[in-house]
Amino acid sequence: MIDDIYNIDVLRLAAHITRIEPLASADAEVALRSPLCGSTIKVQLCIEDGRVTDYAHEIKACALGQACASVMAAQVIGRDEAEIARVREEMEAMLKDGGSPPDGDWAALAALAPAKDAKPRHGAILLPFDAVLKGFAEIRAAAH
Repeated sequence: MIDDIYNIDVLRLAAHITRIEPLASADAEVALRSPLCGSTIKVQLCIEDGRVTDYAHEIKACALGQACASVMAAQVIGRDEAEIARVREEMEAMLKDGGSPPDGDWAALAALAPAKDAKPRHGAILLPFDAVLKGFAEIRAAAH
């Protein structure tokens, strides 16, 4: 089972994380910790017209969390809150209910499908989505 979960695609994604340099300034900075496994993420977001224009992160997690963070870093620029929320919902359905993995630009997340049986790792996998969504929420709250 461990070989299925930590497959070559997961390890490749985890080894190639981009956007790790802190931003000079950000519209939101979010730090989250998964209570179950202890994984942490810090993200910085710049948002313009409801879309991510710049992004940086620091992740301390297992290879599964790192792999998801890697895909987030590769795909988040130009995305809006609704798309990030939709992909998070697809990921949660994939992990909890055996649903289909996200497709299109987010198709690399399919590598995480074998982790559905590793429930303690679900929080690490969803952490990048939760952090970005919290960043959108903080920016929205600050605007009102």
